[in-house]
Formats: sequence, C-alpha cells, structure tokens
Amino acid sequence: QVRLAESGGGLVQPGGSLRLSCAASGTNFPINVMGWYRRAPGKERELVAALTNNGTTNYADFVKGRFTISRGGAFNSINLQMNNLEPEDTAVYRCHARLGSSYWGGPGTQVTVSS
Repeated sequence: QVRLAESGGGLVQPGGSLRLSCAASGTNFPINVMGWYRRAPGKERELVAALTNNGTTNYADFVKGRFTISRGGAFNSINLQMNNLEPEDTAVYRCHARLGSSYWGGPGTQVTVSS
C-alpha cells in the first residue's frame, strides 16, 4: 500500500511563493507518475502539474511560468515550487501517484493566497 505524505501548504500574500513536497512510501518500485491536483471551493478538481519517472513534465496552462515540479531528494518524492501566487490559486492541493494500474492520492494540503 503506497502512502503519500504532503507538506508545505499555508497562507501567503499575493505574489508570494510556497513550496509543496510529497513523498511516497510503501513501495520499492519507482512510481510512474507523481503530480498535484487541486480543488478550490465550488470548483472541479483540476490538474496542476505532473512528473513522470523519465522526467517528462505536464503543466496546466494557468500555472505555466509560475510553478515548477521537480524530483525531491528522496526516492519517490516530488516538489512543487509555486511562485507569483494569486488569490485564484487558493485550494486544497493533493499529491497523486500512479504505479502501473494502481493510483493513490494524499490527504491534501491547504494553500491560501490572501492579503
């Protein structure tokens, strides 16, 4: 059973930065895809960014140029550097991982962008 542990959410002013981290445990296999989704109040869940184990990245249009997804220092871990945050980025951000046909999601971390 893979478990995902997220960290790094919080409250930040518009224009500020946050870094989210996600670490997967429970498997010795390299996870195929890890990424972040978010859900804002009253809105649908949306993909933010994803990273495959061969280094391919995928970003939502609304974060291109502001967010960067990268591998973490530990095995099966990722980071999401979020710069120039906007109030519209306020949401619960959840880490997701896919290994073969199996799929897991983390509990989520709140990101609030407000002055």
